[in-house]
Amino acid sequence: MKAMNVNHLHPTGAANPTSPGMDTNLVNSRYQWPDTPVEWARTIREAPYRSYLYSYPHKTAYRSFDTPISLQELWEKEELESYFLYMHIPFCAARCGFCNLFTLPDKRQDVHKEYVDALERQARQWAPIMGGRPFSRFAIGGGTPTLLEAPLVERLFDIAENIMGLDPQRASISVETSPDTVTEDRLEVLKRRGTDRVSMGIQSFVESESAAIYRPQKPKLVREALERLVEYNFPLLNVDLIYGLPGQTVETWLYSLEEALSYSPGEIFLYPLYIRENTILKPGYTGLDLDIRLSLYEVASERLKQAGYVQYSMRRFAKNEDSSSKELLPYSCQEEGMAGLGCGARSYTRDVHYASRYGVSTAATRSIIADYVAAERHDLADYGFILDEDERKRRFILKALLHREGLELCAYAERFGVSLTDDFTGISLLLESGMAVVEEGTLRLTEEGMAYSDAIGDWMISTPVRERMEGYEGA
Repeated sequence: MKAMNVNHLHPTGAANPTSPGMDTNLVNSRYQWPDTPVEWARTIREAPYRSYLYSYPHKTAYRSFDTPISLQELWEKEELESYFLYMHIPFCAARCGFCNLFTLPDKRQDVHKEYVDALERQARQWAPIMGGRPFSRFAIGGGTPTLLEAPLVERLFDIAENIMGLDPQRASISVETSPDTVTEDRLEVLKRRGTDRVSMGIQSFVESESAAIYRPQKPKLVREALERLVEYNFPLLNVDLIYGLPGQTVETWLYSLEEALSYSPGEIFLYPLYIRENTILKPGYTGLDLDIRLSLYEVASERLKQAGYVQYSMRRFAKNEDSSSKELLPYSCQEEGMAGLGCGARSYTRDVHYASRYGVSTAATRSIIADYVAAERHDLADYGFILDEDERKRRFILKALLHREGLELCAYAERFGVSLTDDFTGISLLLESGMAVVEEGTLRLTEEGMAYSDAIGDWMISTPVRERMEGYEGA
């Protein structure tokens, strides 16, 4: 990666390391990005897939706190209208070759029960701390939550409603699943408990492509699972596909996309393949002579638009339909106020992000889960990231700008007491390069800017966060 200078992304005066009140760690960087719009845009276009920024700061930037923080003191300062409740189930049938998530291949039901017992103990300690806060969203992710048998899936909903106080009629509910776990008894639980969105990772309908990423999956099983989900008629069905797989061509990629479209899912996520450290597939291996990910993205996005899907981010395409009959509570697009239950789940307040330790290897993950299951106390945050004002600004910008809704300039000014264009002068590079426009007071990415979202997101990562991420040696 080229050297990068993030001075233009910091508040006015940051380019001068001696400015009053400025932390020189934020402005002295061993990275250097071009300063002119033409050179900057060329750098973005030359390497569109720098890093997948799905959270900020990324969990690999988390570190142990010098002093553990009381969750009671942390949460009593939060004053949002509603919150996000998340449960993490870190088990899956097998680890995919590209996966660096906190997940453990383990099908043993006694292990699953022991874990859910621990999650319930954690919830009972957290419920008084959360103080009856209303939840507008509830998601169960992983891993594969539906690897759990139906009675344990039922218990997760019981914990959410009876202990944490979730009102399923006022909250959007989402659950992740996989083709091999879409059984009638599990789907009966999801349907009865008011699940609005079921998401299934398919990645490819071509068996050789699935095998190349260590995902043993028969297309026949995938089709049967999709047919069953369609029969249950959940308000929103989401499917995930990956482009850039070893051996993939434009033709095989469009084949998988057409197969997915034949089931009329309300939402499709398209993910470029990333191969990171500590995964089964190793960085540098693609099985392709050329990196054709951008071409695959372009043909797929055009096909989805033709099929009536609206693009909401680089990855998310959805039919513009109201899929829920619930009267949902409002929720901030910046996703603050998340309470994450379970080992590996992240929690967000305005100033502090925290979680359990992070690992990728089987040994590290199993050890962290064992510590979680054995823990008696869950009322302290001791590992995470404390956001200063600069990081809060970056998060606010990234969570809005990289989505269709864009960033309302007045919302930024109201929140931080300064205009965005004065505060982050580098925004001019987006505008002058044609990657973004300002329309009716909202900064939005153009169609080209949306295609290069990952590179734009990478450009906005602060030096301290980047140095932490690059220095991480997760097992």
